[in-house]
Amino acid sequence: MGEYPNAFLQRMENLLGGEYEAFRESLEGTRAQGLRLNCLKGREEDVRNLCRKAFHLSPVPWAREGYYYEEGDRPGKHPYHEEGLYYIQEPSAMAPAALLSPLPGERVLDLCAAPGGKTTQLAAMMDGRGLLVCNEIHPARAKILSQNVERMGIGNAVVTNMDSGSLSSRFPEYFHRILVDAPCSGEGMFRKDPEARTEWSPDKVELCSLRQREILHNAAAMVKPGGFLVYSTCTFAPEEDEETIEAFLQDHPEFSIVKREDFCQLSPGRPEWVRGGGRKELAWTFRIWPHKTRGEGHYMALLQKSGELIFDSSEAAGKESGLNAFPGDKKTKESFLAFCRETLKGEGKSLPWERMGGCYLFFGEQLYYSPLSQQELKGIKVLRTGLWLGTCRKGRFEPSHALALYLDESQVKNSAQFPADSQEIYRYLKGETLAADPSAPKGWTLVAADGFSLGWAKAAAGILKNHYPKGLRWLQ
Repeated sequence: MGEYPNAFLQRMENLLGGEYEAFRESLEGTRAQGLRLNCLKGREEDVRNLCRKAFHLSPVPWAREGYYYEEGDRPGKHPYHEEGLYYIQEPSAMAPAALLSPLPGERVLDLCAAPGGKTTQLAAMMDGRGLLVCNEIHPARAKILSQNVERMGIGNAVVTNMDSGSLSSRFPEYFHRILVDAPCSGEGMFRKDPEARTEWSPDKVELCSLRQREILHNAAAMVKPGGFLVYSTCTFAPEEDEETIEAFLQDHPEFSIVKREDFCQLSPGRPEWVRGGGRKELAWTFRIWPHKTRGEGHYMALLQKSGELIFDSSEAAGKESGLNAFPGDKKTKESFLAFCRETLKGEGKSLPWERMGGCYLFFGEQLYYSPLSQQELKGIKVLRTGLWLGTCRKGRFEPSHALALYLDESQVKNSAQFPADSQEIYRYLKGETLAADPSAPKGWTLVAADGFSLGWAKAAAGILKNHYPKGLRWLQ
């Protein structure tokens, strides 16, 4: 078999007993590959039907929108990926967000969020309503997180770059639900990442355990009374899993393990993927094992804080301020409204993003629609404060790529539709100019592939000037 640390193998043999040989054989097997459909983009059935034509998909049992794809498929190099129709995600990593199950309108925190798989899954469950704070302590990874939030067309997410202690002091007992997918020794990554094996050691397991306990302690302070906390890792070490939860419960008696008899609905007819914790009081924590199902492995525990979880629509994140509190000067506001009148359908109605219930904010020349006010953002290091609408400069408004991916073609007056496998779409992704109907109206035009938005172009004199971001363009 491949090179695995002897101390790791010995511990797994002691832990699994008679199941160890099956586990060891699974490490030599082909790893499962998955993607999760993004229902923020449209009806699940429509997105699923398109993707099934492009790839060979079979359902992931614990995530409704999750699917395995086959080795020959290339979902990462397809226009659907650039449209945000799905997120490529290891299948077992889809389970923690499914366990947390946030509701539209709630305040939700993904505390260790990069690169964004679980964040984007939570956002889809929230259906664009409420507040989703997605935090990542490492700046480079936080940037990748922000890019994935944009690609998936999420408007109500605030991307922060903070340590858990600083964030907890800013949001005491604030969130209805928190996900802590904690940094860990990464034993569930061994099969696909040989480097993770070389970096592993018993000392690293101990170090990760100490860090996890600190993060959990800080997360606990941010959960509202009656609120929920999911702790998860992609490691098999009991020191980082059951023992971390046991220590947390001893230090935080206001929390308890949720005994969710209905948890089996995440995997109907497939109870073999679940193995409870080894201690009686932890019998309702969960593991996904690579020798029991198609996944690299994950540990999860669902916790609830004592008290009554009170949720009032008036408490929902965001301020119903709308255009009445637009922060720019009269000229800037008029340029933005002119864009909306010329580009969007539904004159006289609220703008599409205002259903989130938020406020307009400027950061320099960049205009955002945010679920948090300027005052609420004070003292927080923010990379993305909601939906980036565009740039206001010298009396002109230029829409952002994020806005193109947030909108759909039914919301705009002008769109250019092409099949996803057409030469026009591949030329567009390379940054090339496209031909347009000479009779088509001038101005901002939403380019769409198979009916889903891909980016902006500007129509004039029979051409579509390409506004696909240079940093995203395909090289070949």
